[in-house]
Amino acid sequence: MVRIDYAPWGINPPHTHPRATEILTILEGTLEVGFITSNPDNRLITKVLSKGDVFVFPVGLVHFQRNVGKVNAVAIGALSSQNPGVITIANTVFGSKPAIAADVLAKAFQVDSGVINKLQSKF
Repeated sequence: MVRIDYAPWGINPPHTHPRATEILTILEGTLEVGFITSNPDNRLITKVLSKGDVFVFPVGLVHFQRNVGKVNAVAIGALSSQNPGVITIANTVFGSKPAIAADVLAKAFQVDSGVINKLQSKF
């Protein structure tokens, strides 16, 4: 289990737990939560949650949370494994060591290599 504190408009960025389902319970505040279904649909499922609400993130799917309130928010996340793993998407894609070749990411994201170089420099 984990307690997560969110400042107003704070986020828990897109990430995945490859070995666990996550159940998030809102203790205080208001969070927008979402996950993306798997290929080929890649459908975004979102919901705004308030105190007392519970949401389930299926195992392995990319998900995120964002505080959409004007005050701090607090949630408890419970994971179905003692070793759930966590893969933060931006850190993984743009901050790998060694770096993924900029031309590979440029093709994947359909942008110029300069954009990729700039993003990789931030990680």
